Amino acid sequence: MPRRVMQGIVVSDKMDKTVIVEVERLVMHSLYKKFIRRSKKYSAHDENNACKVGDVVSIRECKPISKNKRWEVLAEDA
Repeated sequence: MPRRVMQGIVVSDKMDKTVIVEVERLVMHSLYKKFIRRSKKYSAHDENNACKVGDVVSIRECKPISKNKRWEVLAEDA
């Protein structure tokens, strides 16, 4: 089964080897048919502490690294 890959913005890099990435998606409202922005934050493993706040990154699903970390940073996107 392929691993999920998502793109988001780094909102926190205060932890060691961990970043918080906020991923936004558009969802259509069932009654009004208007698109609504929904966001969720994921803890991702950043081995080299390379990511800074505001960076756009791709994250990939991986095996559990800690209690909340199930994602790893693939690469910084431009």
